[in-house]
Amino acid sequence: MGAQWTWFPWAHCQDSESPRRDHEREKRWAKLFDQLDLNKDGYIDISELRTGLAGRGLSKRSLERIVETGDTNKDGVLDFDEFTQYLRTHEKQLKLMFSRLDRNNDGQIDAAEIQHCLRSIGVDISLKDATRILLSIDKDGNMTIDWNEWRDHFLFNPLTNMEDVARYWKRSMMLDIGEQLTVPDEFSEEEKKSGYVWRQLMAGAMAGSVSRTGTAPLDRLKVFRQVHGSSDFKGNVLSSFRSMMKEGGLWSLWRGNGINVLKIAPETAIKFTAYEQIKSVMRGSNETRNLRVHERFVAGSLAGGIAQTAIYPMEVLKTRLTLRKTGQYSGIADCAKQILQREGVTAFYKGYVPNMLAIVPYAGIDLAVYETLKFSWLNRNRGLADPGVMVLVGCGAVSSTCGQLASYPLALIRTRMQALALEKGAPKPSMLALLHNIVTKEGVAGLYRGISPNLLKVIPAVSVSYVVYEYTRIALGVDIEGDT
Repeated sequence: MGAQWTWFPWAHCQDSESPRRDHEREKRWAKLFDQLDLNKDGYIDISELRTGLAGRGLSKRSLERIVETGDTNKDGVLDFDEFTQYLRTHEKQLKLMFSRLDRNNDGQIDAAEIQHCLRSIGVDISLKDATRILLSIDKDGNMTIDWNEWRDHFLFNPLTNMEDVARYWKRSMMLDIGEQLTVPDEFSEEEKKSGYVWRQLMAGAMAGSVSRTGTAPLDRLKVFRQVHGSSDFKGNVLSSFRSMMKEGGLWSLWRGNGINVLKIAPETAIKFTAYEQIKSVMRGSNETRNLRVHERFVAGSLAGGIAQTAIYPMEVLKTRLTLRKTGQYSGIADCAKQILQREGVTAFYKGYVPNMLAIVPYAGIDLAVYETLKFSWLNRNRGLADPGVMVLVGCGAVSSTCGQLASYPLALIRTRMQALALEKGAPKPSMLALLHNIVTKEGVAGLYRGISPNLLKVIPAVSVSYVVYEYTRIALGVDIEGDT
């Protein structure tokens, strides 16, 4: 991860193509080849590229594309001639991209020029977001990008168009920590038409499934503590697990996980579709207009509300199945049947109001914190390449945790209302009555009952989600840094 591989200052070439300058460039590239050729056999393979370019945040597929593009004799490695020819060809492509961006031909690219170019190829982006892309490339901090900075940034990145560049700071890591209240990601028209979007969403759904399954015991413990409170469910995490295992065995720790996984796909699909439709309505006749952050928040919140409304019966079933005793239900269908017979159809929407209210603080704070963390990182790391995995994962984990903390009291009340098993016609306690009861009996701390296992699952959930996402997106042909 050494900084020496981030910018390769000695790999610069001069704009002049005089024989002397060209010779100097060849000498610099020879030095670069020598440093990347770790075993000194006269060839560079994919493992040597991965080690030598570790500080640039490139995916495995991007590194493979470098070898595939430069490997003219198809022997799976790059010799010196192939290596230099790749750099020479790639620099010409980068020069064309730079010239296309530099609309006023002043030798500098500013944020407005990045915004204009991206919009011309269907990537709707605000000037603020364009500035963030600029900051990730601007090495000297003068708020413009010159040719040297542009070339250095993409010298070993096989990107060939500005749409690929735009993917850098998109929230493309589908991190799943058990809640689906975040504002959806932005995708270009080309990505939608190519099928990239649905492969991306599928990779995220797979990652969420494995992540939720891995952290299901902590999620079940959280639900128990939310519903039963401190009086009925005492002890630390380990003693609580032992208590659940004593009642139902080891597999009881995963009760309710099946339907928790099943609801990922329909919720993701409904939310994304609704989000796109709502954005279209908000743009009106000006289809190319870029939505501002607060408009994205409103569109995302409405889309989340629509998705939650559609799958909410599954949320109630998940809570009931999670809390069930051994032998109480034979499965999902039996649970739904018993609820319908004893409590009526309205039981499938118990806790709906606090659930809807929780969307606003969760989605708003999650989006605001994520954007703030990204911008803060860019300001502190001007001139660095792609922020890399850990920065994106860290931003996602922190922002989602903040969103959960803000909405947790409403989530607790929702879960308690979902858990109430009442006969048809019996009076139902209101959200405010439950809130008053919890504060009176347990104090304000009672509104955060079960928060500890919920926070404990964030790091493993995000980590597992990311690892599975990486392998799934590669299998599906989704490459963040490049074309699909």
